[in-house]
Amino acid sequence: MKQLYEIIQFNREFVQNKGYEPFQTTKFPNKRMVILTCMDTRLVELLPHAMNIRNGDVKIVKNAGAMISHPFGSIMRSLVVAVYALQAEEIYVIAHHDCGMSQVDSGEMLSKMKERGIPDNVFDTLQNAGIDLNRFLSGFKSTRENVENSVRVIRNHPLIPKSVPVHGLIIHPDTGELELVIDGYESQA
Repeated sequence: MKQLYEIIQFNREFVQNKGYEPFQTTKFPNKRMVILTCMDTRLVELLPHAMNIRNGDVKIVKNAGAMISHPFGSIMRSLVVAVYALQAEEIYVIAHHDCGMSQVDSGEMLSKMKERGIPDNVFDTLQNAGIDLNRFLSGFKSTRENVENSVRVIRNHPLIPKSVPVHGLIIHPDTGELELVIDGYESQA
């Protein structure tokens, strides 16, 4: 059976058996925080457990590398919405060691796109529209610098109030150990 159909079948039983009941909560985070973190599979359960976070405690925004690549992109919009519409009072940027985005090679990715059937005219059209695919697909060299940059973008964003602490951390994807990079409370003193 194909994966989608297995999921749908499981979901029908999940709903029928009221498996959702232990997860019921409101849309507002109990701990009044929003986390920007990486989509890495190792963090799905590890990060919440390492931080004593349960369902309903926080808003979690995920992308490749916990990076903010544009100050008015969807990641920043999500953080702004969390603060103003969903009662988040603190922002945490949590990247991790051994992140795939620290090893991304845009040239290699473009080659793989071509191998999978993306025609050259698509790349030409995007380039003519002013889209720099090398920049769009680039990662970072230093996890610490990536966290510092994301925190800086958030902290200096014109729509984020100065009263919102913005913290930066790095989690070890094997042990869950957190390394404090930026203490957002210090910037408020």
